[in-house]
Amino acid sequence: MKRREFIGTIGTVALLPLMARAQQSKKVYRIAILHPSHPVAELTEVSSFRYWREFFQELRRHGYVEGQNLTIERYSGEGRVESYPKLARDVSTRSLDLIFAITVWMVAPLKDSTRTTPIVAMTSDPVDLGLVSSMARPGGNITGVSVDAGLEIWGKRLQLFREVAPAISKLGILALRRNPEGAAMQATAEKAGISVVGSSFLDSGSEPEYRRVFALMSQEGADALFVDGSPEHITKRQLIGELAEKYRLPAIYPFRSFVEAGGLMAYGIDFLEIFRQVARTIDQILKGAQPGDIPFQQPTKFELVINRKAATNIGLLLPEPLLARADEVIE
Repeated sequence: MKRREFIGTIGTVALLPLMARAQQSKKVYRIAILHPSHPVAELTEVSSFRYWREFFQELRRHGYVEGQNLTIERYSGEGRVESYPKLARDVSTRSLDLIFAITVWMVAPLKDSTRTTPIVAMTSDPVDLGLVSSMARPGGNITGVSVDAGLEIWGKRLQLFREVAPAISKLGILALRRNPEGAAMQATAEKAGISVVGSSFLDSGSEPEYRRVFALMSQEGADALFVDGSPEHITKRQLIGELAEKYRLPAIYPFRSFVEAGGLMAYGIDFLEIFRQVARTIDQILKGAQPGDIPFQQPTKFELVINRKAATNIGLLLPEPLLARADEVIE
């Protein structure tokens, strides 16, 4: 081989990694986001939800920018429970590099519809739900994050709640009928000797249903309220806060977004970190990792958030020791 040819070959070999990276950077990934109730306008980096903004910022930190190397299809079930399975099946037929789906009611029909498209799921316990075989090695085409803090967390919430409303005797429970949290909330109250009042399980999650349930709880003398973590509640968080204020019901919620929308207090997982983890998992898969080899992540950080104005609006005096322990107090 001539010296000039040899040098040229060496130069080409040296450039191969750079050429590969350049080719990779030009690839445009196509993913879908599937939510049961949030409007598609909220599934963006300018969302009113902090966790969606953080999700997109984390994607940017890993080099994914919508409109450059990322195309996102957004889908919402708009809270119409009966339409969830069909929507999920329709999304599974799209030509996608990955689907990010929230709740078992979206993930389960996706699992039945595709064995090849990677699915990043945000659900309660995925093993109990039959979505994966184990947390450490999910297998198949599904991995993600669990938002399951354990049903026993309702005991901790009641303990905190009693510092705000120590004389609770009749508790209202706002839960979607199919959400297993409802039974845990009821068992927690009964174990503490607190009566559960009202027909407080919702089926459709429509505004008239919320108004009817709140009115009934009030008529039956509820003096406090538990709210479960169903996505439909998060979407209706403003309405729930307004109704809780109207009926002067102290309420405790599972996520800070309720409190940011005017609710009284929340104790639960740090949703910002959960959404960051989803973005990191998406990055791993787009870089070639197999979903079944990526462990399902579990929540490790919890936070107490209190809204002082909400307390004032219903004539509630917040104890200073509780305020001092809160991770954040919204004025």
